[in-house]
Order: sequence, then C-alpha cells, then structure tokens
Amino acid sequence: MYEQCPHCGHTYEREPGYFLGALYVSYLLSIPPGLVLVLGIWHFTRWPFDWSVGAAFLAYLPLVPLVTRWARVLWMHLDWHFDPGA
Repeated sequence: MYEQCPHCGHTYEREPGYFLGALYVSYLLSIPPGLVLVLGIWHFTRWPFDWSVGAAFLAYLPLVPLVTRWARVLWMHLDWHFDPGA
C-alpha cells in the first residue's frame, strides 16, 4: 500500500493503529451479506443451523479482502470528512 495518494498527497496511515476503526466498518459491512447467506443456506438446504453458519463462513471467506479494502476506504473518507485539516 502506498504511504500517500499519488494524486492528492493524502497520507493514508497518519498514526500507528489508524485503521483500527476500519475493523468496525468492516464488521458493519459484513453483517448483512453474512446474515443473508446463513439464512439462505439454512432455508434452502434444511441443514442444522450451525452447519449453515459454517457453510456461510466458507462462502463469505473469498470476499473478506474486498470488504477489508472497502472498509479502509470508507474509514479514510469518514476521517477526512470530520477532520480534513489533519
């Protein structure tokens, strides 16, 4: 990952632990599709609920890098919106 944006010069990681807040954003982004996967698998396969949760976890796993990237971008935008001068 670049240290600064090549176009505008925005510093991505302004302090150690800067992206800790992105974990909360990632969690919020993951709840709706995870819930849809669990309930869909549970409804259509009639597997036990714990098996459905495991299957949804495995199905969602390839999307984790994409959601992590989106969460970091959203976190930077939120930070810039509320504290543009820092």
